[in-house]
Amino acid sequence: MPALYPYRIFISHAWKYGDEYSRIVSMLDNAPYFSYYNYSAPQEKPLQLSSACATDAEIGRAITAKIKNAQVVLVIGGMYNLYHKWMQYEADEALRMGKPIIAIMPRGGVYMPVELQAKATTQVGWSSVSIVNAIRTLA
Repeated sequence: MPALYPYRIFISHAWKYGDEYSRIVSMLDNAPYFSYYNYSAPQEKPLQLSSACATDAEIGRAITAKIKNAQVVLVIGGMYNLYHKWMQYEADEALRMGKPIIAIMPRGGVYMPVELQAKATTQVGWSSVSIVNAIRTLA
């Protein structure tokens, strides 16, 4: 069987809600015939910064460098309003770079933040099939 194409993704998320991030990663890991490289910065593998007291500018540059390598950015809708500052920055950087944004409907929810809807290339439900299909279509 030929090797699978490894899609390059960045998942915008908040560490405080790491369980949601972990569920997305698990769904992608278990999706059949799907391979990807994750450019995100989960809590167990944080951004490489010069110190624990990094400035917002340094954090922004590190995030931008990760998004630059991705083909597509996933944003978990349920976190967007709660952790607006950096998730908004990530979505804005994706837009600035022309990266497609896949907004993932909050798990079990029906509300997607209006600001995120306006930035998203597409919106998908909380299922591996819809997320993977969107990645394949947009990457």
